[in-house]
Amino acid sequence: MSTESRQHIRWFRNSAPYINAHRGRTFVLMIGGDGAEDPNFSNVIHDLALLNSLGVRLVVVYGTRPKIAARLIAQGVKTSFHNNLRITDAEALTCAKEAAGSLRTDIEALFSMGLPNSPMHGSSIRVCSGNFVTARPLGIIDGVDYLNTGAVRRVDVAGINRQLEDGALVLLSPLGYSPTGEVFNLSVEDVATKTATALQADKLIILGSEAGITDSEGQLIRQAPLSAVADLIENASSQEQFNQLRAASDACANGVARCQVLSYRDDCALLEELFTHTGSGTLISHDGFEVMRIADIEDVGGIIELISPLEEQGVLVRRSRELLEMEIHHFTVMERDGRIIGCAALYPYAEYGNAELACIVTDQEYRGRRQGERLLREVERNAAGMGLKELFVLTTQTAHWFLEQGFEETAVEELPEEKQELYNYQRNSKVFRKPL
Repeated sequence: MSTESRQHIRWFRNSAPYINAHRGRTFVLMIGGDGAEDPNFSNVIHDLALLNSLGVRLVVVYGTRPKIAARLIAQGVKTSFHNNLRITDAEALTCAKEAAGSLRTDIEALFSMGLPNSPMHGSSIRVCSGNFVTARPLGIIDGVDYLNTGAVRRVDVAGINRQLEDGALVLLSPLGYSPTGEVFNLSVEDVATKTATALQADKLIILGSEAGITDSEGQLIRQAPLSAVADLIENASSQEQFNQLRAASDACANGVARCQVLSYRDDCALLEELFTHTGSGTLISHDGFEVMRIADIEDVGGIIELISPLEEQGVLVRRSRELLEMEIHHFTVMERDGRIIGCAALYPYAEYGNAELACIVTDQEYRGRRQGERLLREVERNAAGMGLKELFVLTTQTAHWFLEQGFEETAVEELPEEKQELYNYQRNSKVFRKPL
């Protein structure tokens, strides 16, 4: 077997936890009109077909602004903008409807491909479009009448869910319909955000021209909590990033767990973001990126995978699966995308008012990102909540890290008597303590 084949198989194995985690989840994906005209758009469609085949419930929202502009220019019609929204008169509305219908047909055609030797071979995807979005006129703002430009009023959640449960991919245009039979031109961000919020989607994925959100120096921001988004919006480097951040902020603030901003130009961006540990774009999350919680019996396998390399190196004392199962309630784990990337154990000695901190480990891919410090803070909070006054730790190779975290060296004789009796003089571990 070739090296390339082995690498492919290893990647496929490593993606298995993400395949399981994403199955049955609802993702809303937003792609602007520029993305639909990009040469890589067909590859994006192939990746969406793959997600559909893996059981992901997909709603795709597409933009049409460039196609509307092209039609208006061809007809010699000029329209104006206010607050980055087109003022949609009757002629512009006709162009908007034509653009939405034309692009919908093109997308449906791409999803219908099934040529041999192509990524779509063997796929059978039903695409469903319809009047799922009820809209209202935007009205007059700052003295400006937006005419047929509208805003989302309601999303037909039950109707969309019926299609998703039946295995279809739902395709939404930036058009909305009123109970009186009117049609309104909407922004793609409004439709995507309101749809993700109404469905309580697991993710809102925003595809833009850049790799993600960048800082003032042009460096990619890999992760940002919702609390930091206001500053990012204020310092957005472009109108596109401003719109993306506003959409992500609105979605996260209204119950969408995660928003991810990626590039539609990068052939690998979507799959890399969803099926690798490091991702490819910018992740914006309401409540942080990793979840910390008390471990349960189902976490034993993940903990073993995490600590085994350090046990083999002699950094940690070996623990059998049986022992871990018995002591699992002592462990706190850090989880990301269903994968255990950190753990720490707390063994209280209530009669002495202290506890042993043990087995504090983070995945090697995440070391240097302060996850270990976050785990330590969580364990300290748990210990303080038990009324304990001090932590102690035994270590052979990480003494400096514990000193940096405020621990100080102490003697073996200062340990609880039960722990002294179990002390392994062959390992000759150093002992450190830290008041809480």
